[in-house]
Amino acid sequence: MEKEVIISGFGGQGVLSMGKILAYSGLMEDKQVTWMPAYGPEQRGGTANVTVIVSDEKISSPILSTFDVAVVLNQPSLEKFEPKVKPGGILIYDSYGIINPPTRKDITVYKIDAMDKAAELKNGKIFNMIVLGGLLKVCPIISSEGVEKALYKTLPERHHALIPLNMTAFEEGGKIIMKNEE
Repeated sequence: MEKEVIISGFGGQGVLSMGKILAYSGLMEDKQVTWMPAYGPEQRGGTANVTVIVSDEKISSPILSTFDVAVVLNQPSLEKFEPKVKPGGILIYDSYGIINPPTRKDITVYKIDAMDKAAELKNGKIFNMIVLGGLLKVCPIISSEGVEKALYKTLPERHHALIPLNMTAFEEGGKIIMKNEE
């Protein structure tokens, strides 16, 4: 098993953190991983993306031009990465940041209303964990136990009290992601 994932959106949406948690989760489950962030000088508000590869075998290169899975959280990311999803791949988008939804018919498209769910839970900071929960529901490359272990590794100890909230957000993401039938 090898999955090549790109996660992209505006800086401040937790894109890089989501990739880091996904990569650490793979490490916690003895998988081979790469994590390659890319962001502009603006960081908050600028476009950011991260490529994560999770594999049972050694990974030959972290550089990719096409992806098995794309998670796009804004319109510029959708326009840039929808064409780069391999035929038969998966594209996940949050409807909040997308004006013109995906149009490809040779991939499976999922919508997750993560921004709405974060607002409902009254905490915008858990948006990325909702999205990650949706991603791992439709593409289960890592278990929820691996994600929880990764949170303990990636979050500073002073934030460990927030891990139950993050795991609740993660579980909610798995519940609200829906296959696009448009």
